[in-house]
Amino acid sequence: MNPRKRFMERRDFLKLGATGAFGLMATAGNLLWSVEQAHAAELPPTVPKSLSPDLALQKLMAGNQRFVQHQLRHPDQSEIRLHEVAQAQHPFVTILSCADSRVPAEIIFDQGIGDIFDVRIAGNIATPEALGSIEYSVVLLGTPLLMVLGHERCGAVTAAVQNEALLGDIGSFVKAIKPAIKRVKDQSGDPVENAVVANVHYQIEQLKRSTLLTQRLESGQLKLVGGRYDLDTGVVSIIT
Repeated sequence: MNPRKRFMERRDFLKLGATGAFGLMATAGNLLWSVEQAHAAELPPTVPKSLSPDLALQKLMAGNQRFVQHQLRHPDQSEIRLHEVAQAQHPFVTILSCADSRVPAEIIFDQGIGDIFDVRIAGNIATPEALGSIEYSVVLLGTPLLMVLGHERCGAVTAAVQNEALLGDIGSFVKAIKPAIKRVKDQSGDPVENAVVANVHYQIEQLKRSTLLTQRLESGQLKLVGGRYDLDTGVVSIIT
């Protein structure tokens, strides 16, 4: 066979092969896109209608009422909900609470997956890391409600009131609570209970130093409240 003819045939074959492969890739790409679009259409929307700060607080406290009255609904805990929030989260409240095992926010407020952005640390203190997490939730996720939640007989607050030497880094959160204790040292009543409430107020003051949070508060996009959880009854009371 003529070498030139053989070369032309081979070139045409390679050209056809490349075109065919490209066509297959394009077809496969279109098919994949179609499947993804169809799958997305079957899923429920992941972006809920945003609540106002006041309605968010009502929703949260209604959940605590259900918990206290033993009328739990266990909302947003289904497989459907799991898929709804798999790719994005839109919590309606951010809660800075104590790491105490007896104060799990989703349970005491009868909420579910993706409802509460939990920031838990002993003594519910506003450390830089806690503040950064809160700013992320409020500013980037758009939560309209922020609660600082203290609780009855808090071990961290008790340790700060007793002011005894502690092992390791346990003393770090005691140091963050002491300014609150100074405010109520001469107050009558239970010193730990007084300090629990004072600490909630103090930590709220620390949060208000954040420019990002202050802007949201002033614009009305965010509501900041303090709460106290009663270990004996399960009741959350708004204290500020």
